[in-house]
Amino acid sequence: MRTKVADCLKKTAPGTIVDVRGWVRTRRESKQGFAFIELNDGSSFANLQIVADKSLPDYEELIKLVQTGASLAVTGELKESPAQGQKVELHAQTLKVLGQADAAKYPLQKKGHSFEFLREKAHLRPRTNTFGAMARVRNAICDAIHRYFQDRGFLYIHAPIITTSDCEGAGHMFQVTTLDLAKLGQFQGSRSSEAGKPFEIDYTKDFFGKKAGLTVSGQLEGEIFACSVGDCYTFGPTFRAENSNTTRHLAEFWMIEPEMPFYELEDNMALAEDFVRSVIKNVLARCPDDLQFFNDRIEPTLLATLENISGHDFIKLTYTEAVEILLKSGQSFEYPVGWGKDLQSEHERFLTEKHFKQPVILTDYPREIKSFYMRANDDGKTVRAMDVLVPGIGEIIGGSQREERHDVLISRMQECGLNPADYWWYLELREYGTVPHSGFGLGLERTVQMITGMQNIRDCIPFPRTPKSADF
Repeated sequence: MRTKVADCLKKTAPGTIVDVRGWVRTRRESKQGFAFIELNDGSSFANLQIVADKSLPDYEELIKLVQTGASLAVTGELKESPAQGQKVELHAQTLKVLGQADAAKYPLQKKGHSFEFLREKAHLRPRTNTFGAMARVRNAICDAIHRYFQDRGFLYIHAPIITTSDCEGAGHMFQVTTLDLAKLGQFQGSRSSEAGKPFEIDYTKDFFGKKAGLTVSGQLEGEIFACSVGDCYTFGPTFRAENSNTTRHLAEFWMIEPEMPFYELEDNMALAEDFVRSVIKNVLARCPDDLQFFNDRIEPTLLATLENISGHDFIKLTYTEAVEILLKSGQSFEYPVGWGKDLQSEHERFLTEKHFKQPVILTDYPREIKSFYMRANDDGKTVRAMDVLVPGIGEIIGGSQREERHDVLISRMQECGLNPADYWWYLELREYGTVPHSGFGLGLERTVQMITGMQNIRDCIPFPRTPKSADF
Protein backbone atom coordinates (compact mmCIF):
# COMPACT_ATOMS: atom_id res chain seq x y z
CA MET A 1 0.00 0.00 0.00
CA ARG A 2 1.28 3.44 -0.89
CA THR A 3 2.53 5.64 1.95
CA LYS A 4 2.29 9.41 1.51
CA VAL A 5 5.38 11.56 1.90
CA ALA A 6 3.73 13.49 4.77
CA ASP A 7 3.25 10.25 6.70
CA CYS A 8 6.83 9.16 6.05
CA LEU A 9 8.13 12.44 7.46
CA LYS A 10 5.88 12.67 10.51
CA LYS A 11 4.23 9.36 11.38
CA THR A 12 6.03 6.32 10.04
CA ALA A 13 8.72 4.81 12.27
CA PRO A 14 12.28 4.32 10.95
CA GLY A 15 12.86 0.72 9.93
CA THR A 16 9.52 0.47 8.14
CA ILE A 17 9.38 -0.74 4.54
CA VAL A 18 7.30 1.75 2.55
CA ASP A 19 6.07 2.29 -0.99
CA VAL A 20 6.10 5.97 -2.03
CA ARG A 21 5.16 7.62 -5.29
CA GLY A 22 5.57 11.17 -6.48
CA TRP A 23 7.38 13.62 -8.72
CA VAL A 24 11.09 14.40 -8.80
CA ARG A 25 12.02 17.86 -7.57
CA THR A 26 15.80 17.44 -7.83
CA ARG A 27 18.42 14.74 -8.34
CA ARG A 28 22.12 14.91 -7.58
CA GLU A 29 24.67 12.15 -8.01
CA SER A 30 27.61 11.31 -5.80
CA LYS A 31 31.03 10.16 -6.95
CA GLN A 32 30.66 7.25 -4.55
CA GLY A 33 28.07 5.64 -6.84
CA PHE A 34 24.71 6.68 -5.47
CA ALA A 35 22.19 9.44 -6.00
CA PHE A 36 20.01 11.67 -3.82
CA ILE A 37 16.50 12.24 -5.15
CA GLU A 38 14.06 14.77 -3.68
CA LEU A 39 10.55 13.37 -4.12
CA ASN A 40 7.29 15.20 -3.47
CA ASP A 41 3.72 13.93 -3.81
CA GLY A 42 1.88 17.07 -2.72
CA SER A 43 0.92 15.78 0.72
CA SER A 44 3.45 17.99 2.52
CA PHE A 45 5.58 21.04 1.99
CA ALA A 46 8.81 19.09 2.60
CA ASN A 47 10.27 16.55 0.18
CA LEU A 48 11.34 13.02 1.03
CA GLN A 49 14.96 12.28 0.24
CA ILE A 50 15.47 9.03 -1.64
CA VAL A 51 18.90 7.39 -1.53
CA ALA A 52 19.42 5.22 -4.62
CA ASP A 53 22.66 3.26 -5.12
CA LYS A 54 24.21 0.89 -7.63
CA SER A 55 22.60 -2.16 -6.02
CA LEU A 56 19.41 -1.25 -7.88
CA PRO A 57 18.95 -3.27 -11.08
CA ASP A 58 20.03 -1.34 -14.20
CA TYR A 59 21.07 1.58 -11.99
CA GLU A 60 23.19 3.35 -14.63
CA GLU A 61 20.40 3.46 -17.23
CA LEU A 62 17.62 3.99 -14.70
CA ILE A 63 19.16 6.99 -12.99
CA LYS A 64 19.43 8.82 -16.32
CA LEU A 65 15.62 8.78 -16.52
CA VAL A 66 15.24 10.28 -13.04
CA GLN A 67 14.92 13.86 -14.22
CA THR A 68 13.14 16.84 -12.66
CA GLY A 69 9.43 16.45 -13.31
CA ALA A 70 9.51 12.66 -13.79
CA SER A 71 7.22 10.48 -11.69
CA LEU A 72 8.58 7.56 -9.65
CA ALA A 73 7.45 4.59 -7.61
CA VAL A 74 9.98 3.69 -4.92
CA THR A 75 9.99 0.98 -2.27
CA GLY A 76 12.57 0.73 0.44
CA GLU A 77 13.42 1.10 4.11
CA LEU A 78 12.82 4.34 5.95
CA LYS A 79 15.93 5.20 7.97
CA GLU A 80 17.05 7.98 10.27
CA SER A 81 18.94 10.57 8.27
CA PRO A 82 22.42 11.73 9.24
CA ALA A 83 21.89 15.02 7.38
CA GLN A 84 20.66 18.16 9.07
CA GLY A 85 17.14 19.41 8.38
CA GLN A 86 15.54 16.02 7.82
CA LYS A 87 14.71 13.26 10.27
CA VAL A 88 14.39 10.37 7.83
CA GLU A 89 15.34 9.31 4.33
CA LEU A 90 14.28 6.38 2.17
CA HIS A 91 16.87 3.86 1.04
CA ALA A 92 15.54 2.51 -2.24
CA GLN A 93 15.28 -1.22 -2.82
CA THR A 94 13.25 -0.86 -6.02
CA LEU A 95 12.76 2.17 -8.21
CA LYS A 96 10.49 2.50 -11.21
CA VAL A 97 10.07 5.50 -13.51
CA LEU A 98 6.33 5.80 -14.09
CA GLY A 99 6.47 8.81 -16.36
CA GLN A 100 9.50 10.43 -17.95
CA ALA A 101 10.14 14.16 -18.26
CA ASP A 102 12.71 15.94 -20.37
CA ALA A 103 14.44 18.15 -17.81
CA ALA A 104 15.67 20.51 -20.53
CA LYS A 105 12.11 21.24 -21.66
CA TYR A 106 10.36 21.02 -18.28
CA PRO A 107 8.92 24.52 -17.64
CA LEU A 108 9.59 24.48 -13.88
CA GLN A 109 13.34 24.82 -13.76
CA LYS A 110 15.28 25.02 -10.49
CA LYS A 111 15.00 28.79 -10.23
CA GLY A 112 12.49 31.42 -9.19
CA HIS A 113 9.51 31.89 -11.48
CA SER A 114 7.23 34.91 -11.51
CA PHE A 115 3.61 34.41 -10.59
CA GLU A 116 2.66 35.88 -13.97
CA PHE A 117 4.64 33.11 -15.70
CA LEU A 118 3.12 30.44 -13.50
CA ARG A 119 -0.42 31.62 -14.33
CA GLU A 120 0.42 30.69 -17.92
CA LYS A 121 1.40 27.22 -16.67
CA ALA A 122 -1.62 26.62 -14.47
CA HIS A 123 -1.52 22.91 -15.30
CA LEU A 124 1.92 22.60 -13.68
CA ARG A 125 2.05 25.34 -11.05
CA PRO A 126 0.58 23.12 -8.26
CA ARG A 127 3.96 21.28 -8.34
CA THR A 128 5.76 24.40 -7.10
CA ASN A 129 6.29 25.11 -3.41
CA THR A 130 4.01 28.14 -3.44
CA PHE A 131 1.04 26.57 -5.17
CA GLY A 132 1.34 23.22 -3.47
CA ALA A 133 1.17 25.11 -0.18
CA MET A 134 -1.69 27.20 -1.55
CA ALA A 135 -3.70 24.08 -2.38
CA ARG A 136 -3.21 22.61 1.09
CA VAL A 137 -4.12 25.86 2.85
CA ARG A 138 -7.19 26.37 0.67
CA ASN A 139 -8.29 22.81 1.45
CA ALA A 140 -7.80 23.39 5.20
CA ILE A 141 -9.82 26.62 5.02
CA CYS A 142 -12.71 24.85 3.27
CA ASP A 143 -12.67 22.05 5.82
CA ALA A 144 -12.60 24.53 8.72
CA ILE A 145 -15.57 26.40 7.24
CA HIS A 146 -17.69 23.27 6.93
CA ARG A 147 -16.68 22.09 10.40
CA TYR A 148 -17.56 25.44 11.94
CA PHE A 149 -21.11 25.43 10.62
CA GLN A 150 -21.72 21.70 10.94
CA ASP A 151 -20.63 21.72 14.58
CA ARG A 152 -23.21 24.46 15.24
CA GLY A 153 -26.12 22.68 13.61
CA PHE A 154 -26.26 24.65 10.35
CA LEU A 155 -27.64 22.88 7.28
CA TYR A 156 -25.54 22.93 4.10
CA ILE A 157 -27.76 24.12 1.25
CA HIS A 158 -26.95 23.92 -2.46
CA ALA A 159 -28.16 27.12 -4.12
CA PRO A 160 -28.78 27.09 -7.89
CA ILE A 161 -25.88 28.02 -10.15
CA ILE A 162 -28.25 29.06 -12.96
CA THR A 163 -30.80 31.67 -11.91
CA THR A 164 -33.23 34.19 -13.36
CA SER A 165 -32.83 36.70 -10.51
CA ASP A 166 -29.94 39.08 -9.85
CA CYS A 167 -29.32 39.21 -6.10
CA GLU A 168 -27.16 42.33 -6.25
CA GLY A 169 -29.18 44.10 -8.92
CA ALA A 170 -26.01 45.29 -10.62
CA GLY A 171 -26.54 43.43 -13.90
CA HIS A 172 -23.06 41.85 -13.89
CA MET A 173 -24.31 38.36 -14.74
CA PHE A 174 -23.01 35.89 -17.30
CA GLN A 175 -25.91 34.99 -19.55
CA VAL A 176 -26.90 31.34 -19.94
CA THR A 177 -28.79 30.40 -23.09
CA THR A 178 -29.52 27.50 -25.42
CA LEU A 179 -30.29 29.89 -28.29
CA ASP A 180 -27.95 29.50 -31.24
CA LEU A 181 -25.92 32.68 -31.17
CA ALA A 182 -25.12 32.27 -34.86
CA LYS A 183 -28.84 32.37 -35.68
CA LEU A 184 -30.22 34.94 -33.25
CA GLY A 185 -32.37 36.44 -35.98
CA GLN A 186 -34.83 33.57 -35.78
CA PHE A 187 -35.38 34.31 -32.06
CA GLN A 188 -36.15 37.99 -32.52
CA GLY A 189 -39.55 39.22 -31.43
CA SER A 190 -42.16 40.44 -33.84
CA ARG A 191 -41.32 44.07 -33.10
CA SER A 192 -39.04 45.52 -35.75
CA SER A 193 -36.08 47.52 -34.55
CA GLU A 194 -35.26 51.09 -35.31
CA ALA A 195 -32.31 51.74 -37.57
CA GLY A 196 -29.04 50.97 -35.85
CA LYS A 197 -30.69 49.34 -32.82
CA PRO A 198 -30.72 45.59 -32.13
CA PHE A 199 -33.86 43.51 -32.16
CA GLU A 200 -35.31 42.38 -28.86
CA ILE A 201 -34.69 38.69 -28.23
CA ASP A 202 -37.73 36.48 -27.68
CA TYR A 203 -36.63 34.58 -24.57
CA THR A 204 -39.80 32.48 -24.55
CA LYS A 205 -37.95 30.34 -27.06
CA ASP A 206 -35.00 29.89 -24.71
CA PHE A 207 -34.59 26.88 -22.39
CA PHE A 208 -36.08 28.52 -19.28
CA GLY A 209 -38.53 30.73 -21.16
CA LYS A 210 -36.88 33.86 -19.79
CA LYS A 211 -33.45 35.45 -19.54
CA ALA A 212 -31.15 33.46 -17.22
CA GLY A 213 -27.60 33.80 -15.95
CA LEU A 214 -24.95 32.38 -13.66
CA THR A 215 -25.56 33.24 -10.04
CA VAL A 216 -23.83 36.14 -8.33
CA SER A 217 -24.94 34.92 -4.89
CA GLY A 218 -26.83 32.12 -3.18
CA GLN A 219 -28.20 34.49 -0.54
CA LEU A 220 -31.82 34.79 -1.69
CA GLU A 221 -32.20 31.02 -1.90
CA GLY A 222 -30.46 30.72 1.47
CA GLU A 223 -33.13 32.97 2.98
CA ILE A 224 -35.81 30.55 1.75
CA PHE A 225 -34.31 27.72 3.77
CA ALA A 226 -33.43 29.89 6.76
CA CYS A 227 -37.10 30.84 6.99
CA SER A 228 -38.12 27.19 6.81
CA VAL A 229 -35.53 24.88 8.43
CA GLY A 230 -33.41 27.29 10.47
CA ASP A 231 -29.72 28.14 10.38
CA CYS A 232 -28.16 27.19 7.06
CA TYR A 233 -25.29 28.09 4.74
CA THR A 234 -24.40 27.86 1.08
CA PHE A 235 -20.88 27.22 -0.18
CA GLY A 236 -20.51 27.27 -3.93
CA PRO A 237 -19.25 28.98 -7.07
CA THR A 238 -20.48 32.46 -7.94
CA PHE A 239 -19.86 34.59 -11.01
CA ARG A 240 -19.48 38.28 -11.83
CA ALA A 241 -19.16 39.50 -15.41
CA GLU A 242 -17.28 42.64 -14.41
CA ASN A 243 -14.60 43.72 -16.86
CA SER A 244 -12.08 44.21 -14.04
CA ASN A 245 -8.45 43.23 -14.50
CA THR A 246 -7.33 43.93 -10.94
CA THR A 247 -5.60 42.01 -8.17
CA ARG A 248 -8.92 41.81 -6.28
CA HIS A 249 -11.39 40.58 -8.91
CA LEU A 250 -12.25 37.22 -10.43
CA ALA A 251 -15.03 36.29 -12.85
CA GLU A 252 -15.54 32.96 -11.05
CA PHE A 253 -15.04 32.61 -7.31
CA TRP A 254 -16.47 30.76 -4.30
CA MET A 255 -18.74 32.21 -1.66
CA ILE A 256 -19.80 31.07 1.81
CA GLU A 257 -23.16 32.55 2.76
CA PRO A 258 -24.83 31.67 6.09
CA GLU A 259 -28.42 32.77 6.71
CA MET A 260 -30.00 32.71 10.17
CA PRO A 261 -33.63 33.28 11.24
CA PHE A 262 -34.30 35.32 14.39
CA TYR A 263 -30.86 36.98 14.09
CA GLU A 264 -30.61 40.74 14.27
CA LEU A 265 -27.56 42.75 13.25
CA GLU A 266 -25.77 42.33 16.59
CA ASP A 267 -26.17 38.53 16.43
CA ASN A 268 -24.90 38.56 12.86
CA MET A 269 -21.78 40.53 13.82
CA ALA A 270 -21.00 38.19 16.71
CA LEU A 271 -21.27 35.12 14.47
CA ALA A 272 -19.11 36.66 11.72
CA GLU A 273 -16.37 37.60 14.19
CA ASP A 274 -16.32 34.20 15.85
CA PHE A 275 -16.36 32.50 12.44
CA VAL A 276 -13.33 34.40 11.07
CA ARG A 277 -11.30 33.89 14.23
CA SER A 278 -12.17 30.18 14.39
CA VAL A 279 -11.17 29.50 10.77
CA ILE A 280 -7.81 31.24 11.21
CA LYS A 281 -7.02 29.34 14.42
CA ASN A 282 -7.91 26.05 12.74
CA VAL A 283 -5.64 26.67 9.74
CA LEU A 284 -2.76 27.93 11.93
CA ALA A 285 -2.87 24.63 13.81
CA ARG A 286 -3.28 22.45 10.72
CA CYS A 287 -0.81 24.01 8.24
CA PRO A 288 2.17 25.35 10.24
CA ASP A 289 4.81 24.45 7.64
CA ASP A 290 2.88 25.96 4.74
CA LEU A 291 2.10 29.16 6.64
CA GLN A 292 5.72 29.46 7.76
CA PHE A 293 6.70 29.31 4.09
CA PHE A 294 4.28 32.11 3.22
CA ASN A 295 5.60 34.13 6.15
CA ASP A 296 9.21 33.58 5.03
CA ARG A 297 8.76 34.05 1.28
CA ILE A 298 5.60 36.07 0.63
CA GLU A 299 4.61 38.31 3.56
CA PRO A 300 7.00 38.68 6.54
CA THR A 301 4.27 39.93 8.90
CA LEU A 302 1.77 37.20 7.98
CA LEU A 303 1.87 35.08 11.14
CA ALA A 304 1.80 38.14 13.38
CA THR A 305 -1.20 39.49 11.46
CA LEU A 306 -3.09 36.21 11.72
CA GLU A 307 -2.39 35.99 15.45
CA ASN A 308 -3.62 39.57 15.80
CA ILE A 309 -6.87 38.87 13.95
CA SER A 310 -7.58 35.63 15.78
CA GLY A 311 -6.51 36.89 19.19
CA HIS A 312 -8.35 40.22 19.53
CA ASP A 313 -11.95 41.35 19.69
CA PHE A 314 -13.02 43.23 16.58
CA ILE A 315 -13.56 46.99 16.83
CA LYS A 316 -17.17 48.00 16.08
CA LEU A 317 -18.22 51.40 14.78
CA THR A 318 -20.64 52.91 12.29
CA TYR A 319 -19.89 53.91 8.74
CA THR A 320 -20.49 57.54 9.78
CA GLU A 321 -17.87 57.29 12.54
CA ALA A 322 -15.42 55.68 10.12
CA VAL A 323 -15.88 58.51 7.59
CA GLU A 324 -15.19 61.06 10.32
CA ILE A 325 -11.97 59.24 11.27
CA LEU A 326 -10.83 59.14 7.64
CA LEU A 327 -11.61 62.83 7.07
CA LYS A 328 -9.66 63.84 10.18
CA SER A 329 -6.72 61.49 9.50
CA GLY A 330 -4.71 63.88 7.37
CA GLN A 331 -4.02 60.91 5.12
CA SER A 332 -3.85 61.41 1.34
CA PHE A 333 -6.12 58.93 -0.43
CA GLU A 334 -6.43 58.17 -4.13
CA TYR A 335 -10.22 58.03 -3.81
CA PRO A 336 -12.00 60.89 -2.02
CA VAL A 337 -13.75 60.26 1.28
CA GLY A 338 -17.22 61.60 1.94
CA TRP A 339 -20.47 60.54 3.53
CA GLY A 340 -22.50 58.65 0.95
CA LYS A 341 -19.47 57.35 -0.95
CA ASP A 342 -18.54 53.68 -0.81
CA LEU A 343 -15.32 52.98 1.09
CA GLN A 344 -12.43 51.74 -1.02
CA SER A 345 -9.79 49.18 -0.10
CA GLU A 346 -7.31 51.92 0.78
CA HIS A 347 -9.78 53.41 3.29
CA GLU A 348 -10.56 50.04 4.84
CA ARG A 349 -6.89 49.14 5.16
CA PHE A 350 -6.07 52.51 6.75
CA LEU A 351 -8.66 51.81 9.46
CA THR A 352 -7.41 48.29 10.17
CA GLU A 353 -3.66 48.68 9.61
CA LYS A 354 -2.89 52.22 10.76
CA HIS A 355 -5.67 53.66 12.88
CA PHE A 356 -6.95 50.72 14.94
CA LYS A 357 -4.31 48.09 14.02
CA GLN A 358 -7.06 45.51 14.53
CA PRO A 359 -10.00 44.04 12.62
CA VAL A 360 -13.02 46.34 12.36
CA ILE A 361 -16.74 45.82 11.80
CA LEU A 362 -18.49 48.79 10.21
CA THR A 363 -22.29 49.10 10.38
CA ASP A 364 -25.17 51.28 9.20
CA TYR A 365 -24.11 52.24 5.67
CA PRO A 366 -26.00 54.76 3.50
CA ARG A 367 -28.96 53.07 1.85
CA GLU A 368 -28.07 54.48 -1.58
CA ILE A 369 -24.88 52.41 -1.80
CA LYS A 370 -26.28 49.16 -0.44
CA SER A 371 -28.56 46.44 -1.82
CA PHE A 372 -32.35 46.36 -1.71
CA TYR A 373 -32.57 43.45 0.73
CA MET A 374 -30.83 45.22 3.64
CA ARG A 375 -33.14 46.35 6.43
CA ALA A 376 -33.81 50.08 6.38
CA ASN A 377 -33.11 52.03 9.56
CA ASP A 378 -35.68 54.43 10.96
CA ASP A 379 -33.49 57.43 10.11
CA GLY A 380 -34.43 57.06 6.45
CA LYS A 381 -30.77 57.35 5.43
CA THR A 382 -29.02 54.12 6.43
CA VAL A 383 -29.48 50.35 6.41
CA ARG A 384 -28.55 47.63 8.87
CA ALA A 385 -25.49 46.55 6.92
CA MET A 386 -22.17 45.33 8.25
CA ASP A 387 -18.74 44.86 6.68
CA VAL A 388 -15.91 43.00 8.41
CA LEU A 389 -12.54 44.57 7.60
CA VAL A 390 -9.19 42.90 8.31
CA PRO A 391 -5.57 44.06 8.00
CA GLY A 392 -3.92 43.23 4.69
CA ILE A 393 -7.18 42.79 2.78
CA GLY A 394 -9.84 45.27 3.79
CA GLU A 395 -13.37 43.90 3.45
CA ILE A 396 -13.49 40.15 4.04
CA ILE A 397 -17.22 39.83 4.86
CA GLY A 398 -20.28 41.77 3.78
CA GLY A 399 -23.62 41.18 5.42
CA SER A 400 -26.78 42.66 6.87
CA GLN A 401 -29.97 42.17 8.72
CA ARG A 402 -32.44 41.40 5.94
CA GLU A 403 -35.53 43.51 5.28
CA GLU A 404 -38.42 41.43 6.60
CA ARG A 405 -41.19 44.04 6.17
CA HIS A 406 -43.20 43.42 3.02
CA ASP A 407 -44.14 47.02 2.24
CA VAL A 408 -40.67 48.41 2.96
CA LEU A 409 -39.06 45.72 0.78
CA ILE A 410 -41.29 46.61 -2.18
CA SER A 411 -40.38 50.26 -1.72
CA ARG A 412 -36.66 49.44 -1.61
CA MET A 413 -36.89 47.31 -4.77
CA GLN A 414 -38.53 50.14 -6.64
CA GLU A 415 -35.96 52.57 -5.24
CA CYS A 416 -33.19 50.33 -6.65
CA GLY A 417 -34.86 50.06 -10.08
CA LEU A 418 -36.03 46.46 -9.68
CA ASN A 419 -39.41 45.04 -10.66
CA PRO A 420 -41.03 43.48 -7.56
CA ALA A 421 -42.92 41.05 -9.80
CA ASP A 422 -39.59 39.39 -10.68
CA TYR A 423 -39.09 38.61 -7.00
CA TRP A 424 -42.61 37.49 -6.15
CA TRP A 425 -41.40 34.42 -4.25
CA TYR A 426 -38.96 36.49 -2.21
CA LEU A 427 -41.75 38.87 -1.27
CA GLU A 428 -44.04 36.01 -0.27
CA LEU A 429 -41.54 35.04 2.43
CA ARG A 430 -42.55 38.36 4.03
CA GLU A 431 -46.28 37.51 3.82
CA TYR A 432 -46.23 34.03 5.34
CA GLY A 433 -44.72 34.12 8.81
CA THR A 434 -42.03 36.75 8.33
CA VAL A 435 -39.28 36.96 10.96
CA PRO A 436 -36.18 39.06 11.57
CA HIS A 437 -33.27 37.31 9.91
CA SER A 438 -29.69 38.04 8.93
CA GLY A 439 -26.75 36.68 6.98
CA PHE A 440 -23.43 37.48 5.40
CA GLY A 441 -21.10 36.47 2.58
CA LEU A 442 -17.45 35.50 2.85
CA GLY A 443 -15.38 35.27 -0.33
CA LEU A 444 -13.22 32.15 -0.19
CA GLU A 445 -10.43 33.58 -2.34
CA ARG A 446 -10.16 36.71 -0.20
CA THR A 447 -9.94 34.44 2.82
CA VAL A 448 -7.12 32.54 1.14
CA GLN A 449 -5.42 35.88 0.46
CA MET A 450 -5.77 36.87 4.10
CA ILE A 451 -4.33 33.60 5.41
CA THR A 452 -1.46 33.27 2.91
CA GLY A 453 -0.48 36.90 2.37
CA MET A 454 -0.65 36.53 -1.41
CA GLN A 455 -1.09 39.86 -3.18
CA ASN A 456 -3.03 38.79 -6.27
CA ILE A 457 -6.34 36.97 -5.92
CA ARG A 458 -5.61 35.07 -9.16
CA ASP A 459 -3.01 33.12 -7.22
CA CYS A 460 -5.57 32.04 -4.61
CA ILE A 461 -7.72 29.85 -6.86
CA PRO A 462 -6.59 26.81 -8.88
CA PHE A 463 -7.82 28.12 -12.22
CA PRO A 464 -8.34 31.90 -12.25
CA ARG A 465 -11.07 33.21 -14.56
CA THR A 466 -10.50 36.79 -15.64
CA PRO A 467 -11.43 38.85 -18.71
CA LYS A 468 -9.90 37.43 -21.91
CA SER A 469 -8.43 34.50 -19.94
CA ALA A 470 -9.88 31.00 -19.62
CA ASP A 471 -7.76 28.13 -20.92
CA PHE A 472 -9.42 25.40 -18.84
